Amino acid sequence: MLFNDVLGLTHIKNHLISSADAGRVPHAQLFVGPEGCGTLPMAIAYIQYLVCANYNGENKEGEQACNLKFNNFSHPDLHFAFPVAGSDSKKRPFTSKNFMPEWRQFLQEQPYGNLYDWYSAIGIEKKQGQISVHEAAEVLKKLFLKSYEGSYKVMLIWMAEKMNISASNKLLKLIEEPPEKTIFILIAEDEEQILQTIRSRCQILTFPPLSEESITNGLIKRGLSRDEALTIAHEANGNFNKALDLMNKDSEDLVFEKWFVQLVRNAFKAKGNKGAILLLTEWSDKISQTGRETQKKFLFYCIKVIRQAMLINYNVKDLAFMKIEADNFHFDKFARFIHENNVLTIVKELEDAIYHVERNGNPKIIFTDLSIKLTRLIHKKATNTSS
Repeated sequence: MLFNDVLGLTHIKNHLISSADAGRVPHAQLFVGPEGCGTLPMAIAYIQYLVCANYNGENKEGEQACNLKFNNFSHPDLHFAFPVAGSDSKKRPFTSKNFMPEWRQFLQEQPYGNLYDWYSAIGIEKKQGQISVHEAAEVLKKLFLKSYEGSYKVMLIWMAEKMNISASNKLLKLIEEPPEKTIFILIAEDEEQILQTIRSRCQILTFPPLSEESITNGLIKRGLSRDEALTIAHEANGNFNKALDLMNKDSEDLVFEKWFVQLVRNAFKAKGNKGAILLLTEWSDKISQTGRETQKKFLFYCIKVIRQAMLINYNVKDLAFMKIEADNFHFDKFARFIHENNVLTIVKELEDAIYHVERNGNPKIIFTDLSIKLTRLIHKKATNTSS
């Protein structure tokens, strides 16, 4: 994967190329950015440039054989670690090496994909993956081998926030003092979830969401007209993975829309109607039967909807990018119920639900409790009654 294959982010590409050309390559780097911004393809393009390029100023394309190995993600000096979980078809303990064929296919087909896409690809969408201490032991083995090409050895850890404490502690010393010409590149969406002692040993590079123009150009290359691409790029809000899902009409947001609309309608039916609690219970049962990653993604989706509703309510529609078209739902009418007296509390309840899901709480209890609380909060009056 070359830099030309990565959408936008010209300033980051220039920074990485110039630092590589000058020989200023930090031994531990942390790429942090939101979903769909391109941290993973950028990291692979950067690694390919480091490993394959000749730094004598004569041949910046690098050797053809080296680039060919990278095109297949099979170069022996490129190592991967990523979250995994149990699968009936894999041997214990479960580590990245058990899933390398699936991982290479994932990189070919969904380089901008998210964690849920990866879990779906390996059939563990109802589980929570992690980077375990067994994975850390595999990393140690790989990085103490000699470089195959005599250049850099690179360990790319994707979704590094999924490293558990044991794995983080086991890798700490190696990240601080790696073998010669050994580089760690960690990729994360939420750096706060990474152990502070790990973060402090990395040079952090922060990625912004992609521009609408970059996403538009990426969609045009995939066959859309400019008008169609612009519409999707605006709704994607800097997330190329979401843009592709919208283009293919395969976004999980389409399912989340229906769940959210059903929750809101049940909440309005519940006002003054005790019998409506059965509707909320049925809704909670349906959500609780999905996997935990799906539940978390739905809750994050709800947070985005609530924030967008507040913007619409306060007439900042230029910043509102979401659409809800499920079952003739009127977003503008719903937005009037999200205001200064309830928005922060609603978001907090959703964040608390995410916290409990991550810690393997009973999902039926979590979502029943959440639906009842949100029903009360949505009916809370604004300070300005004209809202």
